[in-house]
Order: sequence, then structure tokens, then C-alpha cells
Amino acid sequence: MSFMQPSPVKYACSCGILNPINKLFFCRHCPKLRCGYCVTHEIESHFCSNCLENIPSTEARHKKNCCANCFDCPCCQHTLSARATTVPVVRKSEESKDAKKPEDEGVESPAAASTPPTPASSKPSAVPTTKKMYYLSCLSCRWTSRDAGIPDQGVATGTWPDNECLYQARFNSLVEYFQAVVLQEKQEKIEFMRRKTPKQHKFPSLTDRTGLTVSLIRRQMGWNDKSIPKAKAVITPAEATAEVEELSADIFTEPLNLRNVTTIAQRHSQPADQPTAVSSLYPQRRTLWIKRSLRCRQCEHNLIKPEYHPTSIKYRIQLFASCHVPEVVMVRCEQPLASGKSNAILLKFTNPTMYDMTIRLLTTVPAEEPELAVEVIRIKEEPVSSSPLLRAAGITLSRQNSTREVKREVADVSNAEIVPLESEFVLSQRDDSKEFDEYVQLPTEEPKFIVWRKGNKVLIRLQFTPAEELPASTEVVLGFAMQYTYVNTVTNASEKKEPTTHALYSRVFINAGATEQTAN
Repeated sequence: MSFMQPSPVKYACSCGILNPINKLFFCRHCPKLRCGYCVTHEIESHFCSNCLENIPSTEARHKKNCCANCFDCPCCQHTLSARATTVPVVRKSEESKDAKKPEDEGVESPAAASTPPTPASSKPSAVPTTKKMYYLSCLSCRWTSRDAGIPDQGVATGTWPDNECLYQARFNSLVEYFQAVVLQEKQEKIEFMRRKTPKQHKFPSLTDRTGLTVSLIRRQMGWNDKSIPKAKAVITPAEATAEVEELSADIFTEPLNLRNVTTIAQRHSQPADQPTAVSSLYPQRRTLWIKRSLRCRQCEHNLIKPEYHPTSIKYRIQLFASCHVPEVVMVRCEQPLASGKSNAILLKFTNPTMYDMTIRLLTTVPAEEPELAVEVIRIKEEPVSSSPLLRAAGITLSRQNSTREVKREVADVSNAEIVPLESEFVLSQRDDSKEFDEYVQLPTEEPKFIVWRKGNKVLIRLQFTPAEELPASTEVVLGFAMQYTYVNTVTNASEKKEPTTHALYSRVFINAGATEQTAN
């Protein structure tokens, strides 16, 4: 199977979506499979992919998620490089002082009297020098900043001008307007919650008769002492106009040169003005990249957490499903697929963990244990503050689960009936040293469905029969439930310190191929 081709083996996530094992995650606290829709995405850091500068989130928001030193080519979207050049500069020098006046000196020296005076035209008035200047150049399409009319800069980074947007003032007014709307809605909500909450007493303390304690508490919480009159945000509405700029007369007479016309991608890279001529293109600041972490939606534990530094590709926490769940790989079918004809498929199972696994293939998934379900759904609340004013206002600062898991059944898309295996089989633990050593396995009595065994890998032979009503050129899909034992080294309870063994289930669907057309 090629790397670019889709995997024929797919696992069913807890939300009912089928994905290959390399796109799934495994939560050790639940413990269940998670896909990209079962996790929450959190931004860890912002960085530039060119200069690898780590930028804080507040600074990235201020710079509009763009790097201050790196630019992209407006023609081919490659990274621009700063090129140095020398420019001749004329530097004025101080004129040589004239000879001292005879009335000041009194008597001239004989050497000065014998030396003829230097003419004024031969005195040096300027000294030619060179200065290093910088301009931006694309090494791919040879575009330079000089093509856009940008003057050369004396410093390579930090001084390049930005393209001014004609509607920047309008955008700023819209941002201020909606910020005022959000602030006003927030104040109205706080005031509504304060009025809605029943008052137990006029004062929170019997000794507070003057109201100073209430005012102090409100200031500490960031609330206003008294209701400030609402300031209505005013913005000028946009007005539609029917006046459109007329086309120039040359557009119908002059021949069109497509090399001077921008493409759709070049116009979309500059949404502010969207230039139509190539000469109006302007270098764009490079967009920042992010490092994100993934968190389980149900238990809120981290599944993926990368390193903070941009140059590091390692993970602090990496709970990929391929490191905890046995991998199933389709090898081949023994015979061509035909409707209603018995066939066999070879499957390779791999154990990625450091513990032995017991595998059993079932046709259906048994009901979930109630004890495990109660332990998974349990919500743990940790109160942060016990202020009486917060409790009276109905505000809680306790940590709760973001969402509850909605269990959905996986749609049965299999159209073939498998023959259950005679018994279960054991996958040995992963040992990297055995792959390089000449390990000779002793002959042992294996079940008949096991073709060969090597280290933590086992090749089995599974028999199946496609449905009789399948037409020709129809994909045959095998579906079964894989039960495997998983040793969990992480426990939620404080009294359990030893690893626990769980019997987990995963729905696996295999695309065996298309049925052959019958010869007439």
C-alpha cells in the first residue's frame, strides 16, 4: 500500500466517525478513542516559520498575527530575502583653514613667504564614500521591492513600510463600535444578575451600616460603585452609491498583456486594495504559525502537548492511538472477491505497548460495564472561592467538564459475514532490541488461524463471505469488534497506585476491495 493512498483499515471513534489509526488519539483516563472532533484545540504559542521567533499571544494579537521582520513575495508567495547593495554617497568635508592673516601674525616666516599660496579651486570640498543599503528580493520569481517603488533601507529588518489601507479609518471605527456594544451588553448582564439574585440582608455584615464594605468589595471585583449612565455608541452607517468609476479608453484599444495582470491568488493576498496590475503588488508580512495542544472534551486531560520552543518537534505529552491500540494492517485476500463465495483475508496485528495483549475478535460489541461508565461520567467540582457575595450573585468559579459525551452507535456499513476465530491469541510486548538481534523463536503450538509470529507481530487468516446480493464492482467491507487488554499505568484514584488492566473494545472496518464482474 502506498503512503499517499487512503488506509483500507479504519477504526470507529467514540463519536461514531471512522478514521485510520494515525488520525486517532487515545485518552488513558476515559479510556477511549478520540478523533479531531472529540477534543478541544488550544493554542500553546505563536511563532514565525521563517525566523523561528517565539511571539507572545498579546504581541501576536497586536501585530495582527504577522511577523514584523519576514515578508512574503506578492507574486509567488515565497519568502523574501534581504539583499545588500552599495550606494555612492557624497560626504562634505571641512575646508582647510586659510593662512593666518599678516596683521595677526605681525611678521611672516621665510618658509611661508617662499611657499606660493594654494588656489581655492584645488581645495577638496567633498569626499566620495559608499553606504550599504538593503532591498527585498524573491529568489524564486526574481521580484524585488524596487518593482513596487519601495526605496532601499539602511537596516535589513524593522524599517520596511507597510501598505496603507484606504479603509483603515473605517475599520478602526467599526472595531471601537463593536467593543462598546460588547461592553454595554456585559454591563447589562451583570446588572440583571445582581437584580435577579434575592437579597438575604441589606448589608453583608451586621456591622456595615454605612455601605463602605460593599463599596470596597465591588471595587476589588472590578464592579462600579454606582450604575453609570450608558454611553450610546455612535457610528456612521455606510451609504450605497450608484457612481462607479468609468473604464479608461485604452482598455478597448490597447492590446492586453496578461503578464501585467494579477491573478486571483495575488489579489486575495492583498484583500485591502486587490490590485489589478502587477506593478501595484506590495510585499506582505508573513503569517504566524501556532503550536496547539489537544484536550479530551470529557475528562479535560491533555492528549497532545508540544514543546514550547519553535525549533523543537518533540511532545511533552503524546497519546496517539498508534502507541496504545493494536494496529491492524490488511495484507491481501487469498482469492478474488465474488458475491456469496467464501474467501479469506490475511491481517497483521502489531502490539505497540510494553505489555502483552490478549486479542479476541467478536461480531458485536458487548454492553459497557456500569461501574466503568459511572466512573467515566463522574464530574469533579473544585470550588475556588467561598465569598458570600459570589454565592449570592450566583457566580461559581468551580472547574467543570466542558461537555458531556453523547454516545452514538456506529453505523454498520459491513456487507460481509465473518467467521469468528476459534480462540483468542496473545500479542507479545514490543521489544526494539529483537528487531536487530537474530532472534530464533522456539516452535510452539499455535492456533490454526495464525500464519506466522515474529516478536510483537502476528499474521492471522480470517475467513469471510460477501453478501449474495452484492452487484459487481461493489466494495466489500468487513466489520468486527476487537477486544484487547490494556494495562493502564495512570489511575484517577489516589489509593490505586498499581497499574490496572482493562478489557477495551474497538470497532474495526476493513475495505477488502471490489467484487469482480462475472464473465458472460
